[in-house]
Amino acid sequence: MAHRLLVRRIWTLSVKDHRCLPASTSSFSTSLRSSTTPLSLLSPKRTLPRSLPHTSRREVSFNVQDHEDFTERVINSELPVLIDFHAQWCGPCKILGPRLEKAVAKQKGKVAMAKVDIDDHTDLAIEYGVSAVPTVIAMRGGDVIDQFVGIKDDEALDSFVSKLVGQ
Repeated sequence: MAHRLLVRRIWTLSVKDHRCLPASTSSFSTSLRSSTTPLSLLSPKRTLPRSLPHTSRREVSFNVQDHEDFTERVINSELPVLIDFHAQWCGPCKILGPRLEKAVAKQKGKVAMAKVDIDDHTDLAIEYGVSAVPTVIAMRGGDVIDQFVGIKDDEALDSFVSKLVGQ
């Protein structure tokens, strides 16, 4: 989606530049050669805006970087947090991850989701008793509220997340 927006923005800018070419009775190629400013999208005079327009959307999930990051963003979080303990080599984890993100996104910012790779953060996996992946732990105020291991269907995931939020 971002790629399409960028291509559309560049196309719009190049069409505007084409319309601004100097009018001349000679051919198109000579008018380009006689122009004092070269036509370039990368010239300093013609730069793209700093950021493309975007919707004000909160990130649905984040990857935990280290134990300190986990403490700051999960344990000390004001929001309830779903913690997805996963591994790159785990097939069920690859199926569950996007479905969990979708269930969390339905809550519209009422819950956060932390993703913890057990190969990178073995200490966290041991601390929370993760013996199989995927393991999902629901935490509110630094306390474990609920957890499950394995894959659940979309309705069960929505119910699990709603219970964490308190609906």
